[in-house]
Amino acid sequence: MSETQTTYNYKVVRQFAVMTVIWGIVGMLVGVIIAAQLIWPELNLLPFLSYGRLRPLHTNAVIFAFGGCALFATSYYSVQRTCHTRLFCDWLAGFTFWGWQLVILLAAVSLPLGITVGKEYAELEWPIKILITIVWVSYAVVFFGTLLKRKVQHIYVSNWFFGAMIIAVALLHLGNSAVIPFAPSLLARSYPVYAGVQDAMVQWWYGHNAVGFFLTAGFLGIMYYFVPKQAGRPIYSYRLSVVHFWALIFTYMWAGPHHLHYTALPDWTQTLGMLFSLILIAPSWGGMINGIMTLSGAWHKLRDDPVLKFLITSLSFYGMSTFEGPMMSVKSVNALSHYTDWGIGHVHSGALGWVAMVSIGALYYLIPRLFGRQQMASISLMTAHFWIATIGIVLYAASMWIAGVMQGLMWRAVNADGTLMYSFAEAVKGSYIFWQIRFVGGTLFLVGMLIMAYNMFKTIGEGRSEDAPVLAPSHA
Repeated sequence: MSETQTTYNYKVVRQFAVMTVIWGIVGMLVGVIIAAQLIWPELNLLPFLSYGRLRPLHTNAVIFAFGGCALFATSYYSVQRTCHTRLFCDWLAGFTFWGWQLVILLAAVSLPLGITVGKEYAELEWPIKILITIVWVSYAVVFFGTLLKRKVQHIYVSNWFFGAMIIAVALLHLGNSAVIPFAPSLLARSYPVYAGVQDAMVQWWYGHNAVGFFLTAGFLGIMYYFVPKQAGRPIYSYRLSVVHFWALIFTYMWAGPHHLHYTALPDWTQTLGMLFSLILIAPSWGGMINGIMTLSGAWHKLRDDPVLKFLITSLSFYGMSTFEGPMMSVKSVNALSHYTDWGIGHVHSGALGWVAMVSIGALYYLIPRLFGRQQMASISLMTAHFWIATIGIVLYAASMWIAGVMQGLMWRAVNADGTLMYSFAEAVKGSYIFWQIRFVGGTLFLVGMLIMAYNMFKTIGEGRSEDAPVLAPSHA
C-alpha cells in the first residue's frame, strides 16, 4: 500500500472546516446588517449595499457557503472513517474545495451588483450555474468513489443521508436551472423551460427540497455520525435510522406545494403538498428521538461537554422546526402565517437552531482531531459560545413568531363595515420592537461565531497538521 493510502485525507477536511467558520461569520454579519437596515432604513447607503441586494447574499452565504462547507467537511471526514479508506482521488477532492470557494466568491460579487435575473440568465450568471454543476458532480465522484473502495461491507447510515443529499441536490439544481438558449448569442441569454404556474411549482419543488435535502438530510448525516461518536454510545436504534431515512427522502419530495397555498396552483396540488407535509412529522420526529435517546444512560455527559450541548440542542430545534413546518402548511394556519415574520422565525429556528448548532458541534469535535490536539484550546469559551448562541436563537425566533402572528391578525382585522381596521404601515410600525429584538438575537449569534473563530485559530496555532492512519475494520 502506498504512503498516501495509509492515512486519511485530512487536508481537504481541514480546509473546509476552517472556511465553514469564516463564511459563517461573513454570512451572519450580512444578516445582522440587513436586520439593522429594516430598523434604520438610512443604513441603505448605496445600491449595491441596499437591503434588496444584500438579502440574497445573506441567504446564499449562510446556506451554501457556511452550510455547504460544513457538509463537505463532515461528509469527507466521516465517509473515510466509516469506510476505513482514504478519500477517492485526492486532487478531485481538492478541486471541490477550490471550486466551491470560487462559486461563493462569484456569488458574493454578482449578487450585490444586481446580476440576478432569475432563470433568464445574464452573461455573467450562466457560468456560475455550470461551475456549480461541475463542482457538485466532482463531489459525487469523490464521495461515491470512496464508498465503492470501502474496506467494510456495511454502509453506515450517515453515508446514506449524505449520499441522498448529493443526488437530490444535483437533481434539483439541474431541474430548476433548465433553460432554452436564445440564438444567436447562445451563451449570453436564455429563457426558462417553465412559465407561469408551472414555473412556480418547479421553483418551490426546488426551494423546499433544498431545505429537505441540503439543510435536512445532509445535516442528519452529521447528526448520525457525530452524536454517537461524541456520546461514546451506538445510535439508539439502527433500525429506526433506516426507517427514518427511507420515509424522509420519499415524503420530502412531495411537500413543496405548501408554499403556494391560495395561489393559481391547482387546489388538489396544494392539498397534496399539505398532506405530505403533515406526514413528514413522523419520520422527522423519529430521527429526533433516535438522536436524543442515543444519550440514554449517558445524560450526565451533558453537564460538562459543550460539544454534546450543541448537538443535543440542535436536535431539540430540529424537532420543533419539523413540527412547526407541517403545522404552517395547514391551509387555515397558512392563511394567517404566510407573508409574515412567522415564516422568518420558522426558518431561523431551523437554520440557527438546527443547522448551525449541529454544524458547530461537529466542528468542535473535528478541529482538535484535524490539528493533532486532544481538545479545543478553551472549553470555557465553547461553553460561553453555546449559551450566547442559544440566547440569541431564542430572542430571534420568539420575536419573529410574535411579530408574525401580530402581522397576520392585523392584516385580516376588519371593521363592522368590512373595511380594513389597520393600514399596512401600522403593521410595520407595530413590528419595529420585534425587529429590534431580532437584531439583538442575530448579533449575539454572530458574537458566538467570533468566539468560535478565536478558539479555532488558537487551537490550530497550538496544534499540528498531520493525517491520521487508516484504521483496519474492527472485525478484520
